Amino acid sequence: MIRRAGEGEQQWFFGGGVFTWKLSDADGDIHLIQVDMVQGKWTPVHTHPVSESMWVLEGQIRYRVLDDDHELGPGDFVMVPAGVPHAFLVESATAKVLSIQPTCECEPFYRGACEPLEGSACVVDFDRIARSAQENGGIRIVAPPPF
Repeated sequence: MIRRAGEGEQQWFFGGGVFTWKLSDADGDIHLIQVDMVQGKWTPVHTHPVSESMWVLEGQIRYRVLDDDHELGPGDFVMVPAGVPHAFLVESATAKVLSIQPTCECEPFYRGACEPLEGSACVVDFDRIARSAQENGGIRIVAPPPF
């Protein structure tokens, strides 16, 4: 499988950001999404039933794991084991990351919380996030954003 820069299905994620699917359930057993975000994009404290990794390609991100904050920049990598609470905040004007999960178990959540980028109003809608989590699993919100 080869994905060139700019290749992959693009969708708007209702938590904020443009997802470019690099590998998904249709391609195999690993989940890779390039995520392009803008300053201020945040997540609530949450867990996943599988480990989640983030490789920062561009920008600055404050990443909280349990009660510890970590400043991440280009080339930095973080892996959070399954079930461990975490959250992040984009601190630079823009950021680009590669989100990696070792299985496609959470993909139904992400797909349920996205819409095609073409034609999207690109609105953040956490009700849609909560609805997808309830219907599809893949994420559990455990606290509001810590930032």
